[in-house]
Order: sequence, then C-alpha cells, then structure tokens
Amino acid sequence: MSASQAKLGLTVLQWSLGIVILIEAIMFVLPGAAHDFARTHMPGFIRLVLGFGEILGCILLLIPKTTIRGAWLLFAVFLLAIVTHLLHGAYNVGNVVIYAAAALAIALGK
Repeated sequence: MSASQAKLGLTVLQWSLGIVILIEAIMFVLPGAAHDFARTHMPGFIRLVLGFGEILGCILLLIPKTTIRGAWLLFAVFLLAIVTHLLHGAYNVGNVVIYAAAALAIALGK
C-alpha cells in the first residue's frame, strides 16, 4: 500500500467516523433518548457528558486543523463510555471498542 492510499484510507475513516458518531451523538442528547437511558440506572448527566463530548470531538475531527485533537477527544470519550458500561454490568461494548480503535488510528495516523 502506498502512502497516498494510506492517507486516503485514513481520510475516509475520519469522515465516516465523524459523520456517523455526530448523528448518533445528536440523537443521544435529544430529550427522547433520556427515557431509554433511564433504564441504565445511571445519572442523566452521564448521557449529556458523553453525548456532548462526542459532538465536540466530531466537530473537531471534521475540521482539518483540529482533526488530531478531535480524534484524541473521541478516543477519550469512547474509553470513558466503555469503562462506564463495564462498571454498570453492560458488556455489549463491541461497537464502542471499534469506534475507539478508529479514533486511535486517526489520531496516530494523521
């Protein structure tokens, strides 16, 4: 694989992750998501911290000058989400692990 192919791959990953997580995060912070989140028995502010952290991370990720900062922020938010899930007995963190790996790849590769 050439360097230009690797760069293109990271750019596609960056935009895919940024857009998908931005959409999911917006839906997560909307009031309609509060009811579903309440079933986790976690305080509501955790939903807002994670959701707005993801939104900020995505915005930074999609701005060329702040891509690396956004990737690191998303990586940190995803790690926090994984730990929070595991501490509350929710072991279905596979998607979040993949998101964290993608954010890490972008942070290290850009």
